[in-house]
Amino acid sequence: MSKLLSPLDFTRGPDMKNRFMLAPLTNSQSHEDGIMSEEEFHWLTKRAEGGFGLTMTCASHVQAIGKGFPGQMGVFSDDHLEGLTRLANRINSLDSISIVQLHHAGMRSPKELIGEDPVCPSANEEFSARALSLDEVKILRDDFISGAVRSEKAGFHGVELHGAHGYILCQFLSDEVNLRDDEYGGDLEGRSRLLNEIIDGIRSECSKDFMLGVRLSSERFGIKLGESKLLAEQLMVSNKLDFLDMSLWDCFKEPQEEDFKDKTLIQHFSELKKGNTRLGVAGNIRTPQDATKAMEENIDWVMLGRAAILNHNFPKLYEENPEFIPPTVPVTADYLANEGLSPKFIDYMSNWGFVEGYDDKMKEALKKA
Repeated sequence: MSKLLSPLDFTRGPDMKNRFMLAPLTNSQSHEDGIMSEEEFHWLTKRAEGGFGLTMTCASHVQAIGKGFPGQMGVFSDDHLEGLTRLANRINSLDSISIVQLHHAGMRSPKELIGEDPVCPSANEEFSARALSLDEVKILRDDFISGAVRSEKAGFHGVELHGAHGYILCQFLSDEVNLRDDEYGGDLEGRSRLLNEIIDGIRSECSKDFMLGVRLSSERFGIKLGESKLLAEQLMVSNKLDFLDMSLWDCFKEPQEEDFKDKTLIQHFSELKKGNTRLGVAGNIRTPQDATKAMEENIDWVMLGRAAILNHNFPKLYEENPEFIPPTVPVTADYLANEGLSPKFIDYMSNWGFVEGYDDKMKEALKKA
């Protein structure tokens, strides 16, 4: 049997029935107050129905000021609990592990969305962002922890901390963005202090079986590969995490930095000590062959994004035929609608070249459908 179809156990939480995780995908389908929409519910539960061993929400913001895109699902208020509970119950009933990705966009929160200047570890002129005070950093820490507590109350098996892609936890990790001179800045230990305090807080406030993962970027966004590898290994051997999600953009390419071009990105992370933490990767895994190739490295699972948009039942298709051929983009809007994408999501994906013949006329027709 393919390793991709074998179960995977974790230190905490249920076993995963296979090695396919649904990536946390921006989709702009929920309500502007963060309450989950019917469209969001349908999109996510269709992937759980399609056989994904773990179904993760889109980035869900832990503070109103941390909103990063229109129609983003929230986890910062008890007003969100009803929708979150319904979602968790349905995912769990389909034998898929349910995970909320906890997020805050930081300086990447558009002012027109949040109604004020965004925040950042340090003042940032490019994004017109103001620096967080020390008290605000501690409130931010506590709000991430509260988001995890709220997620557990809703019935989710666990949460993932979004520490990648230039959002606020990634901003703290970057020595280019984080210029603080207090305990949350300086060397890597200081810049990773906020992330580690959030991890410790979740471990303290949530139950002993509650799952916890972290997403990190390997490079870009002000992140240096050497530091990313060091932090990844420190997190994994701490045994405080159940899984580490390395977002590599392209698992099989060599790094940008000349000093690290001796191997691919996936190889740089698969060689690290893991302790009891399960290591997985995301990045340009679009076909069954890509997934199989990734699993040939010393990793535990793969995360699918675009491939899961195009085939809601990718795991089941793989189980039936490990050589199946997924569709290539662009595809029709009708095809994406049949795969569970709402008009809002289809409109968003048109920005990425996914939708065949997309124009204003098609956009209006979708709205009326």
